[in-house]
Amino acid sequence: MVDGGAALGPPALKQVKLEKESELRIEVSFNTSLRLRLLSGNAEIFGTEMPPKNWLVFPPNMKFAIFTWYGATIEMQDNTKTDYVADETSMISYANVHAVLEERRNRAKASASDSHASQGPRVIVVGPTDSGKSTLSKTLLSWAAKQGWKPTFVDLDIGQGSITLPGCIAATPIEMPIDPVEGIHPDMPLVYFFGHNTPTVNAGLYRVLVKELAQILKRQFAGNAEYKAAGMVINTMGFIDGLGYNLLLHAIDTFQANVVLVLGQEKLYSMLKGVLKRKPYVDVVKLKKSGGVVSRNKRFRASARSQRIREYFYGVSNDLSPRSTIANFSDLAVYKIGGGPQASASAPPIGVRRVADPMRLVPVKINRDLLNLVLAVSFAKEQDQILSSNIAGFIWIMDIDIPRKKITYLAPSGGELPSKFLLMGSLTWIET
Repeated sequence: MVDGGAALGPPALKQVKLEKESELRIEVSFNTSLRLRLLSGNAEIFGTEMPPKNWLVFPPNMKFAIFTWYGATIEMQDNTKTDYVADETSMISYANVHAVLEERRNRAKASASDSHASQGPRVIVVGPTDSGKSTLSKTLLSWAAKQGWKPTFVDLDIGQGSITLPGCIAATPIEMPIDPVEGIHPDMPLVYFFGHNTPTVNAGLYRVLVKELAQILKRQFAGNAEYKAAGMVINTMGFIDGLGYNLLLHAIDTFQANVVLVLGQEKLYSMLKGVLKRKPYVDVVKLKKSGGVVSRNKRFRASARSQRIREYFYGVSNDLSPRSTIANFSDLAVYKIGGGPQASASAPPIGVRRVADPMRLVPVKINRDLLNLVLAVSFAKEQDQILSSNIAGFIWIMDIDIPRKKITYLAPSGGELPSKFLLMGSLTWIET
């Protein structure tokens, strides 16, 4: 007879033996974390080597694969949603890509005196949703960092967000292999707030932010030969049809990408190969998507965005202590970007409808509609700097007291905000 009040013990442990060039694919359960460690041999996650004997704790709902080149034994809790060993992987083809990029970086470093030749590879990873773009990007970055390079990671995927929160485009140098559990911990990333998880809301703003980010990186590279030779890896959205395809072409052109890695779709490869053939310096490479990639429905994506926001404030391991602060309405100025007719010196012709201005800065009245919204804190010191300024961080609106004109928000740390200017999109979060 089982005692209904007795606490359940920890999950049983099991060992999984991996042969060379195979991988263990894992889906962590929805409601519990997973502990595992490398017992013997060598193995890596997203291109980052696992430390021997050290326990790693993965959060609920995470999906990843442990790959070994020469063989390994993994010890893990027997409480996953799914885990299985695969002996057919895409890692060898990814390693071949890395070798070519490594050669180009070395060539760029050797010709640093030549401003044109010293440009390292600018790699853009494209493909449909759930083709493994983020995984390939992280792997290539970690392999490069392991070789001593400091490649720049550019994340244009506003749907999920690997550098910061969803709804942003961002860039940061990668100086160390990426932590397989904690992810990327940038010190001073360049972040621009789009505010939505799809570009269809304001494609004009999306294009402007991509261009702004590319121009700043161009200036930074001009003054830093090390970053320039290391090049960049650009992750993109899974939105590849219609507007999404046009935005892909815009990103390739704006960042002057010279390597286009196409994952998981023959049609997209053929289209890009055709349109880019007039740019002989651009290599379009077709790669198979990893067999371990799992399709994610809208509900899962929404849950992943919510988890990403929670991690921003509380940390992956709940080791951060965010602070709630009460401020006066008058201490803050909230804006949204886009909407309203474009300014015009004269009225439009009869029958012609004015088009919404994608870059119009619109003041937002503080009221209960802001409740549970995540707002971006601009670095701008004056209103006319908002459109060209990047983001210092984020706050979450916990309460709005209309009679007292007080607003309560959660921030990663206490103290004054870097600026009173806040940007609003459609990013919401309910703390559970």
